[in-house]
Amino acid sequence: MPGTASGGATRTVIVTVDDDPAVSRAVARDLRRKYGEGHRIVRAESGESALGALREMRLRGDQVAVILADFRMPAMNGIEFLERAMDVYPGARRVLLTAYADTGAAIDAINVVDLDHYLLKPWDPPEEKLYPVMDDLLDAWSASDHRPVSETKVVGHRWSARSSEVREFLARNQVPYRWYASDEPEGQGLLAAAEQDGLRLPLVITRDGTVLVEPSDQDLAVGAGLATTPAERFYDLVVIGGGPAGLGAAVYGASEGLRTVLAERTATGGQAGQSSRIENYLGFPDGVSGVQLTDRAHRQATKFGAEILTACEVAALEINGPTRTVRFADGSAVSAHTVILATGVSYRQLDAPGVPELTGRGIYYGSALTEAAGCQDQNVYIVGGANSAGQAAVYLARGAKSVTILYRGSALTNSMSHYLIQQIAATPGLSVRTNTEVVAVHGTDHLEQITLRDSVTGHTELVDGQYLFVFIGAAPRTDWLDGVVRRDPRGFVIAGPDLAAAGERPPGWPMDRPPYHLETSVPGVFVAGDARAESAKRVASAVGEGAMAVMLVHRYLERL
Repeated sequence: MPGTASGGATRTVIVTVDDDPAVSRAVARDLRRKYGEGHRIVRAESGESALGALREMRLRGDQVAVILADFRMPAMNGIEFLERAMDVYPGARRVLLTAYADTGAAIDAINVVDLDHYLLKPWDPPEEKLYPVMDDLLDAWSASDHRPVSETKVVGHRWSARSSEVREFLARNQVPYRWYASDEPEGQGLLAAAEQDGLRLPLVITRDGTVLVEPSDQDLAVGAGLATTPAERFYDLVVIGGGPAGLGAAVYGASEGLRTVLAERTATGGQAGQSSRIENYLGFPDGVSGVQLTDRAHRQATKFGAEILTACEVAALEINGPTRTVRFADGSAVSAHTVILATGVSYRQLDAPGVPELTGRGIYYGSALTEAAGCQDQNVYIVGGANSAGQAAVYLARGAKSVTILYRGSALTNSMSHYLIQQIAATPGLSVRTNTEVVAVHGTDHLEQITLRDSVTGHTELVDGQYLFVFIGAAPRTDWLDGVVRRDPRGFVIAGPDLAAAGERPPGWPMDRPPYHLETSVPGVFVAGDARAESAKRVASAVGEGAMAVMLVHRYLERL
């Protein structure tokens, strides 16, 4: 039977795409000569036809091990093709075929599509230049878990706030799921199979068939196989918060031999993890999505041995001599020599009539990428003028009928990076209304209309809109530290030189040295990232502070 090896086992697939028929045949011929017995070789002469073949193979359940694509193809070049192929077969190894003049593009592709290798044409003799590379890639693919991932099923109502939160939780924790509306046949069929009448939603069916009705985040985490409880009772370092600063601290702490555990209340990545595209982060000239950056950092931290706990909300910090104990909302606790506070910030709530009732029902805080599909051909409004608002606006403008940024200031230049302002100006269907604020929202079971006011003229206007995304500044998540570490009037944690005059020790400081740069008013407790008073509020600086905090942790431990 075509597509099977002797014994009936399904053969894995190697895909090659090149617009030059002669080259395409040559690549396929060389691959069949060495790998034809154990693998099926599929060739295509355009990116579109190759994508079509990949989609058909995915529906059939075929496993694709390696994809080779020529860089110089018309309509869709090799990098663009591989980027789209990642959505179909994210586990396949990716190879770019290039001429010597295109090696710069191949190197750039490492950041864009996580390229595994690039081959210079011609590759003769294949025994020296092609087969060794393919052998390594096939071995690496075989060693990974490339089995199809079964999906979690979520049944809920489109305008249910909790349904939206569940989808967001699963998406941000990279748990594959499929959404079913409770009022459609497939959703009703799942409800019937679970013996539920649909009055208690959302309903979640995990990959092993477990039914969760109105699950909490911790229920979801356990059902998805995420770690929620620490493996030990005592560590060298507890990192609180899984944003860029926390992940940076976990990577450097674990890689340098510290017993490290990171506790995150929702999902790693923080606000950066919700960004559709970060374009000013060092080393990614073509930008990187928050999900991609978070996934890489998460895998990096666990590779070095850091424990990462999800759905762990911290409730208190206790100081018991040299021990720092972190207590969680569920009553459990973990202790350590040192703690790094990387709790980040949360979006401030929009203060206008109707907002609380419609939050999660058309009004969302942050980018809410899981809601992007619903914005197709809709009029979308975004409140805010910082980079996060601009990134979300550009992303949502791809499918929305229109996207309008509502900014209460006089010009975006006051708060947004220049590169984003240029992108906004060049994006069709995206407009900016300055000196504008939301004074009320209206709707029954979901958002339907928004009342806007011009802060200069006082004129009000009622506009139709089903989606409103809010980015209006941030507040630190530090209330639980009240009475333990010093904070400024806005709740940001004060550290290092800001605790006292230069060279002096702050009042009540028990050590015979001044606090280290990122050390709080409690020795051995450090702060990094957006939760720190006067921090830069940038991804790169947060990662850097996470790494620096670990260096100071070592210095602290040496003097214990």
